Amino acid sequence: MDYRNPAECLSLLQSLQPEKVDETHALLSTIIGTLLDALPAPNQHFEVLEAARPTIARVQAELGRRYADHPLPPDNEENATLMRVVGLWHNLARSYTQIARQDAQTGTLEDQRALLSQRRIHCTGQMLVEYFRAHRALPAGLWTEIHEGFAAAEATGLVRARVSDPLNPLWKAQSAMEAYISILLIELGNPFGRSGRELRWICRWAQRFAPYCSLEPDTEGRKPTVYGLDLGADHGLRPLGLLRKSAGVRGFDGSKLANQIQAVFTQFKQGVSPASLGLGDDCPLDTSARLLVSLYRPWGLASAGRKFPRRGSDGKVDLCGDWLAIGFHIQGRLFEQPRSYGVSGSLNSDISLLTFGERAPEANRTRERTAVQRQVDADRLGLVCERWTLLDQSVGGFRLQQRPHAERLEHHQLVGLRPRDGEYFLLGQVSWLMYRDDGMLEAGIHVLPGIPQVVAVRPLAPHPGQREPYQQGFLIPANAAIKVDATLVLPSGWHHPNRVIELFDNGTTSQLRLTKLTIKGANFEQVSFETLAPEGP
Repeated sequence: MDYRNPAECLSLLQSLQPEKVDETHALLSTIIGTLLDALPAPNQHFEVLEAARPTIARVQAELGRRYADHPLPPDNEENATLMRVVGLWHNLARSYTQIARQDAQTGTLEDQRALLSQRRIHCTGQMLVEYFRAHRALPAGLWTEIHEGFAAAEATGLVRARVSDPLNPLWKAQSAMEAYISILLIELGNPFGRSGRELRWICRWAQRFAPYCSLEPDTEGRKPTVYGLDLGADHGLRPLGLLRKSAGVRGFDGSKLANQIQAVFTQFKQGVSPASLGLGDDCPLDTSARLLVSLYRPWGLASAGRKFPRRGSDGKVDLCGDWLAIGFHIQGRLFEQPRSYGVSGSLNSDISLLTFGERAPEANRTRERTAVQRQVDADRLGLVCERWTLLDQSVGGFRLQQRPHAERLEHHQLVGLRPRDGEYFLLGQVSWLMYRDDGMLEAGIHVLPGIPQVVAVRPLAPHPGQREPYQQGFLIPANAAIKVDATLVLPSGWHHPNRVIELFDNGTTSQLRLTKLTIKGANFEQVSFETLAPEGP
């Protein structure tokens, strides 16, 4: 097989079997790489790329699933998969670039200049998306390469010309400007803080909403909090106030997009499904609404700035993500069934009801523990907090780093943490995760305001005499000084509007009606509540 011959490559593409992902990917990589070196006639080269592109997108997506669900360490075996996927996108982008340069001499593809620009930007942008999917730090120069593609498209005067693109799920067409803006929107969507499914939706929605945004060279009179970008810088959008003035600065306008998102919310309230609005068949209404809410400000308004400025810091933070381990470190002992539950037997049998597993035989009833005793118990029970290095912090949270050991974190997971000089264990939520090339994992932790307490909770029995075991929950009492209302942190799935639960705390039982869901995490829900008056005799 002569992979330098475009005609033979076209024939081979007809016989590919996309279900054989690795084999197909290897062949496509060979074809694209060989033609890139061979410099065939631009029109013939272009024909092969266009014929191969749908299959390339399909097998690239399948390979990407291998590393998209969890942050990918550089030493993981799937790192080679990431490099293969990124490499093919890169060669594809270079191929379209090369064709455009060659054809500038011959003019055989003059009517395809807008398409060549759009394809180049799209393929380069897909490299960035793959790093986001793997939660890996972007390599130096990647944003510069994306900006160069956009600048080249601007130079053609066809940057706004729409061309056919079967890979665009809703519009089936896209301009170079829209391809570029969709990449900018993806980065604004907090990609390192998203699960694989959320990021997949954000990428789709970025293409869906990109036509409602614009980039303009005139930035005079714009507020410093409005987003802009510098085509000479190796990063994406930033508040204009942080950019140096230069000819490469462009102002970003998402005001029309804000109106579009508001219109989507209005239609949600009228019962229109996300699929009918071009958001996708796999998007449940409630999940779509929550994700769009988180995108509304960065996509449609402007930079909010930091509510609490970060400051550089150093030190150590103890952090754990196991539900029962969090409770142990907050109260200094393992969660136990309240005596009023009425089950005879040891603490070990109570813990077994909570599926605590093999750690149960190690527990004991000691109520008062010194710090040393607590640490010994934690070690013996497997409830050890891992130590993270503090990079910087604000009132709202921490940025930490660590070379991971045993515990694996996930996005939006509940964690317990305490700075080494702190008095209390606090509750937090994992906001984002990102691996650096040196193998260090960085994590952003949003702290839930307030000092948590461990409580016992269970659903209210539907019939007299029926009682379920208590489960561990957390109460964050109201605090007027920091303007925090009382909330409960419960396991996932507990919140239903107006659901009544029973709470046991410090020997007292009360009934609570759950009201508003304030945070829905990966393994927890933070809810507000109201206390019900005890029934009369």
